[in-house]
This record gives sequence, C-alpha cells and structure tokens, in this order.
Amino acid sequence: MARKKRADSGGGGNAPWLNTFADLMNLLLCFFVLLFAMSTVDAEKFEKIAKSLSDSIGIFSEGGPAIGTGDLVSSGITEMNELGESNTNLEEASKKTGQDKEIMDDPSDEGDEAELSEALERVQQERIEVTKEMYEEVSELVSEYKLGEFVELSTDEKYQYVEFTLKGSILFDSGDAQIKLAAKPILSRIGLILKKFEGYTIEITGHTDNVPMVSNLYQDNNWLSSARALNAAEYLIKNSELDPVNLKYSGRGEYEPIASNDTEEGRAKNRRIEIKIYNAYSG
Repeated sequence: MARKKRADSGGGGNAPWLNTFADLMNLLLCFFVLLFAMSTVDAEKFEKIAKSLSDSIGIFSEGGPAIGTGDLVSSGITEMNELGESNTNLEEASKKTGQDKEIMDDPSDEGDEAELSEALERVQQERIEVTKEMYEEVSELVSEYKLGEFVELSTDEKYQYVEFTLKGSILFDSGDAQIKLAAKPILSRIGLILKKFEGYTIEITGHTDNVPMVSNLYQDNNWLSSARALNAAEYLIKNSELDPVNLKYSGRGEYEPIASNDTEEGRAKNRRIEIKIYNAYSG
C-alpha cells in the first residue's frame, strides 16, 4: 500500500525568500543613503546620519563606519564642492567681462577722440593741398601744350582727383567710337601730361546724351560710351606708354548727365570723355 504524503502545514521553519528580501531592503537603504549624500554638499550632517545608521543597524560595517571613507560618495561630494566653486568663479568672470565691455563701449576718453579728429583733419588738409598742387601743375601743362581750348579742368568736392573733360565731338563722330584723325594729336598731348603722373591711378569714363542709338555696331548708349572709353585708353597705352595696371576705363551711357538733355546745348555737354588723375590720398 502506498504511503500518503503528509501535507506541509507551512508553520515550521524560515521561508528562504525572507533572506533575499532582507538583503534587498538593505541594498535599497544603501542606495537611498547614497542619493541623499549626492544631493547635498553638507558632508558634516550626512556623516552624522551615516554614523547613526551604522551604529543602529550596521549597514556600513563592511565598508567602514562613516560615509567619508567611501570612495564613490566622497568623490561625489568633492566634485560638487568644486562645481560650486567653479560656478562662483564663472559668475565673477562674467561680471568682470561685462564691466570691461561697458568700459570699452563707453567713449569717455575725450583725449583719444580729439587726437583722432585732429589726425583726420590733417589727412584731409594734406589731401586738399596735394590736389591743389596737382591742379596747378596740370593747368600749367595744359597751357604749355596749348590744350586750353579743348579741355576743361576741375577737381571734385572731396579733392580726390584732378579731371580733364573733353567734348565728345572733339574726339568722335556722332554714333561712332573711332577716334578722329584730327583728335589724335590732342589725345597724345594729354598722354604727355598723364605720363608725368606715373604710378597714379587714372580713370577714363565715356558719357553720352539720352538720344536713343541707331547703329549696327552699338546696341545702345552704354555700349557706345564703353567703346569710346576703351578706345581712348588703348590709344594712350600704345602712344603714351601709360601703365595699363594703373589705367581704368568704363562707359556710363546717359546716366550721369551734367546738363539738361532737353536742349541741344545740354546734350552736347553730356556727350563727353572724362579723364581723372587720382591723388595718393584717394585710396
């Protein structure tokens, strides 16, 4: 006859899971103690709490009686203290930077401003004097080469250059960009004057009136004025040996008139070639 097993009443002995549960509780307690330690920089108070827990339930008996001897927690506290000091230093540096910026932005040094203003005035005065000297020299050369009836001399308001102005009818036929045969000696004598200002920037600009173009070669006044400036520049380069590096040329068409285009006299003035000699202070 088979024996009937006696049912376990469950009343005697310790259940194995109780040991695991007790270990889990101890680990959770240690975890929360560590979290608490890392959330505050008051190490002294936390050390007292840790010692009290150690004395009562012995949770630090293996690792040491006080939190100060734990590498991880003590390192965390040290880093938090250093972080606090770093933030303080950053705030002080930021304040100092702001003060320095206010000092730099504040134009309180009237002495420096006065010196800068005087320097600018000296430069402007030197520019005016240099341009006036250039104008006198060019004027004498124009008289010497008997160009007075062909060119007009002037300077700009800022005294950056001396300018020759030649009527377009002197150099070119209507609607054409080829230099007239009779105009070449005039342009050659102008080249002799320009040669005396070797190294200076020289600019040649062509202008027209606003009468629409009718030509198989040039589609509008812009093309015509540009071709006239280019041909004048090339003639001066070849016949007066001007350095192309210092020579600029362009066409402005009808867009920069000096007189009204409503009259024939005004249109004649607008058809012109301008040659500028820039002084050394214009750059």
